Amino acid sequence: MFFYIAPVFIGLLSLQASAFDNTRFDNVRGHLLLVYWGQNSYGATNSADTANFQQRISFYCNDNAIDVFPVAFLNVFFGAGGAPSLNLANTCNPTDNATFPGTTLPNCSSLASDITACQAKGKIVTLSLGGATGAVGFTSDAQATTFGQTIWDMFLGGTSSTRPFGNAVLDGIDLDIEGGSSDHYSVFVNTIRSLASGASKNYYVTAAPQCVFPDAALGSVLNAANFDAVYGKHPFYNNYCGLQAFGQASDWNFGIWDNWARTTSPNKNVKVYIGAPASSSAAGSGYVPISTLSNIATQMRKSFPSFGGVMLWDASQAHANSRYDLAIKNALTAAGGTGFTFPACSAPTFVAGTNYAGGAEVSFGGYIWQAKWSASSQPSGDPSSDWSATKPTTTATPPTTTTSPSSTSTPTTTAGGSCAGVAAWSSTVAYQGGAEVVYNSHLWTAKWWSEADAPGGSAGDWTDDGPCGSQIQAAKTLPGPASAQETSTSSLKESPPSARSRFFRF
Repeated sequence: MFFYIAPVFIGLLSLQASAFDNTRFDNVRGHLLLVYWGQNSYGATNSADTANFQQRISFYCNDNAIDVFPVAFLNVFFGAGGAPSLNLANTCNPTDNATFPGTTLPNCSSLASDITACQAKGKIVTLSLGGATGAVGFTSDAQATTFGQTIWDMFLGGTSSTRPFGNAVLDGIDLDIEGGSSDHYSVFVNTIRSLASGASKNYYVTAAPQCVFPDAALGSVLNAANFDAVYGKHPFYNNYCGLQAFGQASDWNFGIWDNWARTTSPNKNVKVYIGAPASSSAAGSGYVPISTLSNIATQMRKSFPSFGGVMLWDASQAHANSRYDLAIKNALTAAGGTGFTFPACSAPTFVAGTNYAGGAEVSFGGYIWQAKWSASSQPSGDPSSDWSATKPTTTATPPTTTTSPSSTSTPTTTAGGSCAGVAAWSSTVAYQGGAEVVYNSHLWTAKWWSEADAPGGSAGDWTDDGPCGSQIQAAKTLPGPASAQETSTSSLKESPPSARSRFFRF
């Protein structure tokens, strides 16, 4: 998900700037280009409109629309002289700016006054590490520990003769790791946490996984280290589970991230943010009108206690797009910033052994679940589950299942299904999960959204319900004891994260 940019929390608090509060539900994070700020996202696609090119970071601190600015990116961990490097494009970079002796780390101290000015207005300014083309990663715990000390000394509360932002002390780190191994990142995070534990100010640790769960680059790290927020779903664009999938149980998966936040994350108060491009030119896909984003964000705020706000990509695009940031801020403010009331249970209790049609709703384990397609298995937080959590209903502990339950099969004689009135499969029709078709004299049911993938093909989009009108032996799946050796991935709709970078570079 990454452009070169500075991510930005846009908080919807009051008309005067006030301090960022991670316990609120109305924060909005956008990306101020410090790679995307530095790369000038809007200017890259609107070269003639120089008046709306990316401004200095202090420009975006002049009202209360944005609360947190992750400055992106520190894109090299171990460069010349063993030092990290920054590339903030035309704002500060190793080519056009002076570098510290023996390194490719640019001296960006001219930004110190911008950073401290934003902080004086209650804004949070963090450092985002990684990016789409970042040379990042660790080979050992020892290296990760040393790097944690380096970041602390250069950018946070430590001391060093090498301070790229001069006397400005940033407020934390953001991990935008989009490739390579996730090994040792938890050690790095824990080092930062340890160094910050006795500090006189708060330091934040955040991450930017894709909406695909679990995230390929950060999944194991999120389960092993303490994060204050995840911008999931930069998560919510340039991916099949993006904003365009809202309302589709087979793809929209905010519920599984809520389940992770409340049951698996080491920090049970971690906040999950919706990511959105701030204009049609800000991303390859996923842009929605402000009215649509406002509706989605408001529903998520009222549906899930882990919801923390909105992330926008990026500040320059939002500002040029009729202040898209301010508009979503106003919508979230209207939805309320504090308190959460669990929705009333409006669905029948799940009954084991029942075959549910796609779209059916049940209540189970403190959530209302919607069947992605024909389902009989027990709802769980497993991404390969037949169910999608649409909202919690009580404060009861939600299910933490990460593998599909094992099953016992009771043979029952059922009809293969009447094909009367069911249309033949067509390669030009887009089918929703639960749709039925006839193909090669068999009745088939779509497991999820499918187009041009023939029933019985390698894509695995369809369930064979048997020959039309025949009597077949079918297995009715009943829940049984979970087995540590059994996992079900047959119903998982794969989307290789490596093919869906959260941010583009221009």
